[in-house]
Amino acid sequence: MRDVMIRPYHPSDLEPCRALWAELTLHHRKIYNDSTIGGDAPGFFFDRHLARVGPGRIWVAEQEGKVIGLVGLIVNDQEAEVEPIVVASTHRHQGIGRALLGRMIEEAGKLGVRYLGVRPVARNVDAIAFFHDAGFRTLGHIELFIELTPSAPGAWKSGLELFGHAFGY
Repeated sequence: MRDVMIRPYHPSDLEPCRALWAELTLHHRKIYNDSTIGGDAPGFFFDRHLARVGPGRIWVAEQEGKVIGLVGLIVNDQEAEVEPIVVASTHRHQGIGRALLGRMIEEAGKLGVRYLGVRPVARNVDAIAFFHDAGFRTLGHIELFIELTPSAPGAWKSGLELFGHAFGY
């Protein structure tokens, strides 16, 4: 992780953060084989997130003056959630994501947070492995869906089992 600085979000980071959000959305489109995820301009969903959590709860990874990563912290009393965490695809596997996550753990500790959670999408196997390796090994919540409008055949994968029950993902 060469000369990477983790720093608070500045208003001038808006466009690079939108681009990172769009990159994360494109990854979700790919793993779910669904080009509709995030709509026509997925980067603008960052604006909604920024308005919801506030700029004081967002940090960026910067290298040589360029924003290459983004992490946010949603705080609710003694619980908090890391959302999102994304590193530009050109800079992955260099420890930047771990540095961003470490900063969130540190910030949550300063706030007196008791539980820090993450919610990677079920098909993001790389993210699940990343968080597991970082110490996130306790299941706190499980989110289940029922599909009211059928998807295209094969949209959901099978093969997950929890407590003896089979699930699609």
